[in-house]
Amino acid sequence: MEKKNKIFDMVMTALIMGLVVLATSTFRIPVPMTQGYVHLGDTMIFLGVLVLGRRNGCIAAGIGSALADVLAGYAIYAPWTLLIKGLMAFVMATFIAKAKGPFRTVIGMVLAGLVMVAGYCIVDGVLAGNMAAGMIGVPANIGQFAVGMVLASALAAALCKTPAKRWFAYIPDEVK
Repeated sequence: MEKKNKIFDMVMTALIMGLVVLATSTFRIPVPMTQGYVHLGDTMIFLGVLVLGRRNGCIAAGIGSALADVLAGYAIYAPWTLLIKGLMAFVMATFIAKAKGPFRTVIGMVLAGLVMVAGYCIVDGVLAGNMAAGMIGVPANIGQFAVGMVLASALAAALCKTPAKRWFAYIPDEVK
């Protein structure tokens, strides 16, 4: 039985990783005056944490996002993205696992999003050689994770009304 669970976990992790790449690559909007872009990949990262939990959620978020950067021609960002998006998933999953009460999922997403915003602000500033340049992308990154939160919450709520509910590592309190 344990081998079956490991195979299922690997398949689900690969599926979410692919969804992260797809959502990041398909809906890509360049941000003027920065080297970055806005996308819907955070939607799948947030959903991936809910489905996969901390360990596999971090793997899918980091690798899927870094792979999307490489495929989009932003290879210079890939190592940073691996770290930032993996940390983003880690923060969300850790908060959800330790927190009690309503809205822990939403608060976990907000904290994770803020980690992402701070991470890319620092990376953009370092790559540009000017920390003020890193601040330019902050509003776009806030918008990106806010949209991701809304879409991931809607998808999670819909999936929790189906037999897919059994796949969730963390069922959001808001849809119980």
